[in-house]
Amino acid sequence: MDTLLSFLSNISWWMWIIIALALVAVRDIIQRKHTISHNFPVVGHIRYMLESIGPELRQYLVANNREELPFNRIERGWVYASSKNENNYEGFGTDRDIYAHQHIFINNAMLPYKLEDNHPNKKDNHFLPCAKVMGQYNNRKRPYRPASVINVSAMSFGSLSAKAIESLNKGVKIADAYHNTGEGGLSPYHKHGGDVVFHFGTGYFGVRDDDGNFSMEKLKQLVKDNPFVRAIEVKLSQGAKPGKGGVLPGSKITKEISEIRHVPMGEDVLSPPNHSAFNTIPELVEFVEAIAHETGLPVGIKAAIGKLGQWEELADYMKANNKGPDFITVDGGEGGTGAAPPSFADHVSLPWVYAFGDLYKLFKDKGLTERIVFIGSGKLGFPAKAAMAFAMGADCINVAREAMMSIGCIQAQVCHTNRCPAGVATQNKWLQRGIDVPLKSERLAQYFNTFKKEFLEITHAAGYEHPCQFKMNDIEVNVDDHNLSKELDGTYHYDKVAVPFNGMQSLKNCPHLGGKA
Repeated sequence: MDTLLSFLSNISWWMWIIIALALVAVRDIIQRKHTISHNFPVVGHIRYMLESIGPELRQYLVANNREELPFNRIERGWVYASSKNENNYEGFGTDRDIYAHQHIFINNAMLPYKLEDNHPNKKDNHFLPCAKVMGQYNNRKRPYRPASVINVSAMSFGSLSAKAIESLNKGVKIADAYHNTGEGGLSPYHKHGGDVVFHFGTGYFGVRDDDGNFSMEKLKQLVKDNPFVRAIEVKLSQGAKPGKGGVLPGSKITKEISEIRHVPMGEDVLSPPNHSAFNTIPELVEFVEAIAHETGLPVGIKAAIGKLGQWEELADYMKANNKGPDFITVDGGEGGTGAAPPSFADHVSLPWVYAFGDLYKLFKDKGLTERIVFIGSGKLGFPAKAAMAFAMGADCINVAREAMMSIGCIQAQVCHTNRCPAGVATQNKWLQRGIDVPLKSERLAQYFNTFKKEFLEITHAAGYEHPCQFKMNDIEVNVDDHNLSKELDGTYHYDKVAVPFNGMQSLKNCPHLGGKA
C-alpha cells in the first residue's frame, strides 16, 4: 500500500490530466448513446458544451438588437429600464426597419390633446382605467372597472415561484392593476392586497371536488373568504397549446401545491382538453350565468382563436337569450409562459392580431361589442402595440412575459425545466432566494406606470384623451410591397365600435373603479 501511495504521489499534475482524459476517452468509445462522442472521443464533448450555451452566445454576442424572439434586445431593454425608472429613450433615430412587414405607424394629430389644469392626468400621469365596466350590462351584483388598462396575465403558482407571485401581487397593488391567478388556484402569495381575477381551467384547481369535477360550493366559499377577488375567468384554451390538456407530475406536487390545488400527493394529475362542467355552447353560457348568480362577480372566458363556427354560435345564443360572458380574453397563438410542444406553439391557433380581428368583427356584426369587455393577451406590453390593440377594439391588455421581465426574467427560455436562473419560473428554493420581493414589486409597478404614462402620451399625440377613442384609421401597418402601409380598417375589413366615453374624470368618479364599491 505504501508503495502504491508513493507511486501516486509522484505523479505530476499534468499526468493526472492525461489519465482523466484517457478515462473519458475510454468511456466515450465504449458508450453507444452519443455518436459524436463515440466517433470523436473527448473533443466531441466540446460540441455538446457549445450547443448547451448556444442560446446565451446568440443572445449576448451574435444576435442584433432587433433579431431575437420572442422578445428582442430593444424590447427587453425597454421593459428593464422602465421597471427600474431608468432612461428608456433611444438616441440618433430608430434602428428598426420601418418598411418591414407588420410595422406599426400611429397617425398623430396636427394639434395634440391638451390637458386642462384640473384634469386627472395633470396630477397623476399614469391614471388610466378601463373605459368599460365588467358586468355592467348583465347587472352583476359586483361590477368591476379595472383601474388599469394593463394587468398581469394568467400565470400559476407552481409554474412561477412563490416569490415571483408575491412580487407580482404586491406590484399590482401599487399600480392599481389586477392579478390573474392562472389555473393553479388561489395561493397565499396572491393575497397581498392586489385585485385578483380568479382563473380556472379544465382541472378546476382550487375549486374541484374529490373526483376532480367543478364544485360551485368551493368557488362560492373562495369568493366569500377573499373579497379582493373581483372577477372570474373560465379558460377554454390558451395560446401556447389550445385544445391540449396537461399533466402535473406527482413528483412536482408539494404539500403546499396539493392543498392549494386540492390534488392528491404523489399522483400525476391530468388537466384534460375538455371541461367536464359543460359540453355545448348553451351549457357554457348557463355555466357562466350560474357562477355570476352565485358569486355576484363578473364572469368571462379566455381562449385562443381558430375556427369561428362555435364562436358564432355563442354570439347568436348571447343575442337571442340576452345573457353570456361579461368579458372575453383573446390569447394569441404566439404562446406565452405555458410550456408546449413546438407543433402546438408554432402552428395551432392564430396570432393575436388575426385572432382578435376575426373575433371582434364577428361580435360587432351581431351588435354585441358594447356588452363585452375585450381583453388582449399576446406580446402587447408595449405602448405602440397597445395602441394598435385598442384601435382594433381591445379594452384592456394582460401581460405575462413582460411582467416576468420586469421582476428579473432574462428570457433564458428554460421555464419548463425548473432551472430558471432568475428564480421566477422555478420551485427551487435556492434560485428563488435571488428575488427581493419589495424591490421586484416596485419594479413591476414602475413598469406598469411607465407603460401607462407613455401610452397616454401616444394617445394625446393622436388627439385623444383615452385610448378607447382610437379608431382603426388611426393606425397603419405595412402589409405588402404594392401598398406598404394600410390603415387597420382596410387591412382587417371592419370598423371598431365607438366606446362610450365621457372624459377621464367620469372614470375617476366611477363607483366601480377598482371594485371598491
